Amino acid sequence: MKTLEQVKKDFRRRGETITGWAKKNGFKPANVRAVIYGRGKGNWGESHKIAVSLGIKDGEFNEN
Repeated sequence: MKTLEQVKKDFRRRGETITGWAKKNGFKPANVRAVIYGRGKGNWGESHKIAVSLGIKDGEFNEN
């Protein structure tokens, strides 16, 4: 599991933008930003999928 700070550092280390990562992974950039900056809690729906994909949260989701 990663902290929000670790996720931000990972983006900087890779030189990858949040928008680029979001589009590559099929998410809305605004929703990814909300999760990374703590506005989206990642409990349900797309924010949950984002949090799991970023490694912030342990969990699973199906692609349906």
